[in-house]
Amino acid sequence: MMAPAAAGAADWQPVEQVKTYAISGTTGAALYEAIGKRAPQAGGGLAIAHTGFKLTWTRTYEPQGSACAITVAKPRLIITYTLPKPSGRLAPDVAASWTRFISGVEKHERVHGTFIKDLVQQIQDFSLGLRVENDPDCQKIRQVLTARLGELSKAERAKNVEFDRVELNPGGNVHQLILSLVNGP
Repeated sequence: MMAPAAAGAADWQPVEQVKTYAISGTTGAALYEAIGKRAPQAGGGLAIAHTGFKLTWTRTYEPQGSACAITVAKPRLIITYTLPKPSGRLAPDVAASWTRFISGVEKHERVHGTFIKDLVQQIQDFSLGLRVENDPDCQKIRQVLTARLGELSKAERAKNVEFDRVELNPGGNVHQLILSLVNGP
């Protein structure tokens, strides 16, 4: 097996979209309580917001004599950020508090999006130019690729878990955003 060619700059762009779920309330505490009732499932529990993605690939496995190489590895990535959104008009002081809260939550979710984009780039960098000798039917190369994808995915999941642990623990950024919203107007 030869080392994969480095793929320089990304030749792809993700599609990023924001979806919302409706909540209601007239105070920060009521809005947060509504989030608890309507929040999406994520990581085995409920989450204020969630970052999900759909990833598909166009890959060309090309027999080259007795070897096989990946000559095309183009991702199509759709990242969806799901955020709460008040369904009614908020009083100015509550609206200002909500804006600070949701801006911070969205910033947090976009870090998860960056982790996903980094993962996809790592996959592309590894895939493009990957060559496995003694694989004229392009079967061994798929096993090599699958093993590496598992390693990369596991590392990305660990990075997300650690990021959430820091952000959501007492004193963490998201924890502070929650306290500010709940204790505000």
